[in-house]
Amino acid sequence: MNEEIEIIIETGEEQMQSAVAHLKHEFANIRAGKASPMMLKSVVVDYYGSQTPLSQVANINTPDAQTITVQPWEKTMLSEIEKAIMNANLGFNPMNNGESIIINVPVLTEERRKELAKRAKSESEKAKVSVRNDRKDANNEIKKLDASEDMKKNAEDTIQELTNKYTKIIDALFHTKEAEIMKV
Repeated sequence: MNEEIEIIIETGEEQMQSAVAHLKHEFANIRAGKASPMMLKSVVVDYYGSQTPLSQVANINTPDAQTITVQPWEKTMLSEIEKAIMNANLGFNPMNNGESIIINVPVLTEERRKELAKRAKSESEKAKVSVRNDRKDANNEIKKLDASEDMKKNAEDTIQELTNKYTKIIDALFHTKEAEIMKV
């Protein structure tokens, strides 16, 4: 295979890998029943006038499966952190004990589990669309090349194999996440 074709294939695969990485990131934000510091990833705190991620102003821990504790590095930040968690609209009710913020993570209802599974399915479908778009882009680049028809066909076959591989990875990630969400 010529060098241009190899570059197109590598680029296509990198983009497909990036779609899978994005999906993993999105799945990390979908709550699956047990407490995780990732649940507060989207929370930003007003830290002396600038919007700062919570993880940069406090220590976030999960002492057990139903509790998240937020220990600010500066006690004066307690009320700001509490307000930021409430404003993030995550469905949590933070409790300020004067030392740290304690969040009890409620057990998911069956309805909420189904909702989250649906969201996970939607995210996996977006990732598949992204992979298929990466395939289309790569195939369009291959068609523009000044190469033999056999070389172009082989390159398109390779791109299709990569598409199948990453679609299977996405499906496997979804099934794992769905099982995690639905497990009571």
